[in-house]
Amino acid sequence: MNKSASNCKNFNGYKPCFPDHNCWEDGCKEMNPIGTKILIINLDAMGDVLMTTAQLQAIKRKYPISAIYWITLKVASGLLENNPYIDRVFVYDFESLAILNSLEFDIVMNVDKSMRSGALAMQVKAKERLGFGINSNGQIIPLNKGAEYNYRLGMDDHLKFKVNTRFGQDYLAETFDLDYSRDDYVFDFTATELKFIEEYKKEIGIKESDEIIGFNTGCSLLFPNKKMTLEQHTVLIEKFLSYNRFKIMLLGGPEDEERNRAIAENFKGQVLNTPTYGGVRKGACYESIPQLIITGDSFGMHLAIALKKYVIAWFGLSCWSEIDLYDRGVKLFPESLFCAPCWKKVCPYNLECIQMIDLEKIVTESLAYFDKKRNEPK
Repeated sequence: MNKSASNCKNFNGYKPCFPDHNCWEDGCKEMNPIGTKILIINLDAMGDVLMTTAQLQAIKRKYPISAIYWITLKVASGLLENNPYIDRVFVYDFESLAILNSLEFDIVMNVDKSMRSGALAMQVKAKERLGFGINSNGQIIPLNKGAEYNYRLGMDDHLKFKVNTRFGQDYLAETFDLDYSRDDYVFDFTATELKFIEEYKKEIGIKESDEIIGFNTGCSLLFPNKKMTLEQHTVLIEKFLSYNRFKIMLLGGPEDEERNRAIAENFKGQVLNTPTYGGVRKGACYESIPQLIITGDSFGMHLAIALKKYVIAWFGLSCWSEIDLYDRGVKLFPESLFCAPCWKKVCPYNLECIQMIDLEKIVTESLAYFDKKRNEPK
């Protein structure tokens, strides 16, 4: 009996990889070695999940022969589909936890500073644990020296809000003992999705020559104060439409349905209000169409970064220094405001950071981007 098949990624013990070939008895016909087994735990916000994909290339550089498993929440799992670096995605549920507790890993990498992720990082059988776990009192702790700076950022507001200038991808690479090379997010459409995008563009009358601006209008329900007011969106859209050159698309998820409908009502027949209930990958299809995305610090911003869009992002309560637009955009933030960033869910100062968003700069930066594109050699 040749059990070398158990070291091959393609072997599942249920059926042969090739017709009429008994992998278990005769060994692998086409070996695809498992190598170093790595589990990434990332259950938190969808934007964080996308940002963590920027570590995948560094993982593969350090462990070229490896199998990468990832566990995340169901709502975020679609973001990891068709990813060339990931071997298997687990949705956080009882079945997945039962399977993972039966496996053995070489390395567990936990991104999240949370009790549930920390508990999972401690429970899964692994030779090495990186990132964050929990102690016997249920307190979140760093598991390795590389995670200590990341841990301090959570404990020290002055360090996080006033001192730190490192991108999130930078200190997350350090957390996992990886080299940091400013690798980009990884998100790939399927052939079916690419076909859908082209068909949708024809359906709504989009031509290759069109200059399209996407407005990501909302944010997660966890931090509702990350978004502009409806009035600010209305002023911006009116300004862009006055140039008679731009097409406007409203983007968002189910939580933005009512908000987008209200904005679209002000511009009947003048803006494209995309569907919000198709799931994250359909949302990505719609967001892939504009060349430029105007957004707050939200999942929509991270998706725009992953799609390699030019991004104009505004910040108020969140940390702008941690976000890398990869030289494809502009960050607007209230430098002179003493209370920003703050990460507060309730603002005692009447959301001054949102009121301070420079709408005129958003317009001028957008014009500069499209004017530059027009002048590029064909």
